[in-house]
Amino acid sequence: MVNVDSVYQRVLALANKEQRGYITPQEFILFANQAQLEIVDQYFYDLNQFERTRNSSSEFSDMVDLIEEKLGTLATFIDYPTSSNNHPIPSSCYRLNVVDRSGIIAEKVTKSEFIQMVNGGPLTSPTNRNPVYMHEPLTAGTIDNSIRLHPAGPCSMKYIKKPANINWGYVVVNKVALYDPTNTIHFELHPMEETELVYKILKLAGLAMRRDDVAQGGQGLESMKIQQEKQ
Repeated sequence: MVNVDSVYQRVLALANKEQRGYITPQEFILFANQAQLEIVDQYFYDLNQFERTRNSSSEFSDMVDLIEEKLGTLATFIDYPTSSNNHPIPSSCYRLNVVDRSGIIAEKVTKSEFIQMVNGGPLTSPTNRNPVYMHEPLTAGTIDNSIRLHPAGPCSMKYIKKPANINWGYVVVNKVALYDPTNTIHFELHPMEETELVYKILKLAGLAMRRDDVAQGGQGLESMKIQQEKQ
């Protein structure tokens, strides 16, 4: 978890606006939620890039481990004990990682592969030891927020959940917004991401304010931090 008030105060300090004239609480909340999702999306992109060279470099292996540690704050699972071919994907799911059928990891396949395997006879049909699943609607033009598992059975889904929208709670006293921790929702990111959040929010705020100096400052600080992490 990252404390939302700590991030807000640092953003204000770097923007050099003690009266919050540039970044209101409402603007901060908007920018903060966008920054949080950008960071999570970047995890998946970086993970894909680093895993390609993980086996050939201990440096990239360390980066993969670090990203997986950060994603761990959003990792969760749900069990479906009923035997079925169809299991709904939780609405909180941001990225489905693993489908476990009775202790065996099911292989993800495309719709065409799934249909071919299931209808191809005993030689191609998935078994209890080699289950498969797909996450595509069988009928074109429809939306199916579930997986199709074969053979049918209970399963457990391990996934990365979408982080909750943050909220910097506040009360207005003498026309000044004062922090209210009772109405606050903190960032659901690893504590290491506090500085990254500050820089990203600062960059977004600068763009919204059409202040190139603020936006470029946030971009520069963000780039510097990324380079330091990769050294």
